[in-house]
Order: sequence, then structure tokens, then C-alpha cells
Amino acid sequence: MLVDESTVQKITILSPNIGMVYSGMGPDYRVLVRKARKTAQQYFRLYQEHIPVAQLVREVAAVMQEFTQSGGVRPFGVSLLLAGFDDNGPQLYQIDPSGSYFAWKASAIGKNMNNAKTFLEKRYSDEVGLGGLGGSIVVEAAGCGGGSSVGIEDAIHTALLTLKEGFEGQVSGNNIEVGIIGPDRKFKVLSAAEVQDYLQEVE
Repeated sequence: MLVDESTVQKITILSPNIGMVYSGMGPDYRVLVRKARKTAQQYFRLYQEHIPVAQLVREVAAVMQEFTQSGGVRPFGVSLLLAGFDDNGPQLYQIDPSGSYFAWKASAIGKNMNNAKTFLEKRYSDEVGLGGLGGSIVVEAAGCGGGSSVGIEDAIHTALLTLKEGFEGQVSGNNIEVGIIGPDRKFKVLSAAEVQDYLQEVE
């Protein structure tokens, strides 16, 4: 493949506490990102606090569902994984092109997602983290969800191992992305060098 892999971005920050990754058509994703950021900003201007994760998920899913039944438009050609941290702790949602959405402890979307999901089920069924084709977001689950406590380092390693399970070809800091969020940290996308360091740890 002749595409410069370092120019492909899969993870987007929607607000300081929420990030999103996709699988599917990039232009459709960019439209949804703009709508989600606008919704998050409107909420912040009105209430002076960041939008709850579940509320932003509902808003994005409503837009996607509306495009399945409106004349003159087509459904969005993307599946989304949206992760964030708010007063209810770490949360992960998968949103389908139909507009349906589900909360997950861990999930994967994109090519070879079945292998990745199987890996997650076998290895860390209680962890919160996610992987999309070429991108992953991990949520530090500090003392949430039935008493599970997952450190950010362990969650990053799990996400990278999951990506390696479902990724075709050589995995490197240039062709995958990792975003992190936790109770005391804003959403951040790791640099290629940081991802490469973590990859060396899991090999």
C-alpha cells in the first residue's frame, strides 16, 4: 500500500472527556464528528460542564437513525466506538449505522473484529477498552464496574494486543493510534513514539 500511514487519523477528541474511533467511510465520520463536537460545545456553554457520555451517544445515534428514514439521503457508512469518562465512571458505546447503540466493557469494530472480540473475551472480559481497525481508545477503569480496577498501563497493553490480533500486516506507532482517558486525565491521543514504546513492551 502506497498511502502514508502516518496521515490516516482514526481517533478524534470530541470533548476533554470523550473520544471516538470509527470503521468505515472517513467523510461520513467527519460529518458526525462535527455534529458531535457542536452538541458537546452547546451543552458546555449552557451548563458550564462537559456533556455526559451517554447523552452525547444518544445525540449521535439519533442523527444516524434519522438518516436511515429520510428521503434524499443515505445512511451513514460508519460504525463508531465512543468512549469517555464522567460522573458515572468509564463508559464505552458502540453505535451502528442504523442508529442503534450498546454499552460495552470492551469491544472492537472493523475488519477482523471477530478475532479481536474473541481475544478480548478470553483475555480481559472485565476491562474497559476498545479497538477499531487501526485505532484504539482505552479507558482507565479505576475502581468501577463491579469492583474491577484496571490501570492505564494494563489497559493500553490490552488494546495493543487486541489490535495486533485483528490487524493485517506489521503493527507500528505509525499505523495505529491509541487514545487514553481516565478519572484524572483529559482525553489524549498518544504520539507515534509513545505507541511504539508500548508496542515494544508487549512483544
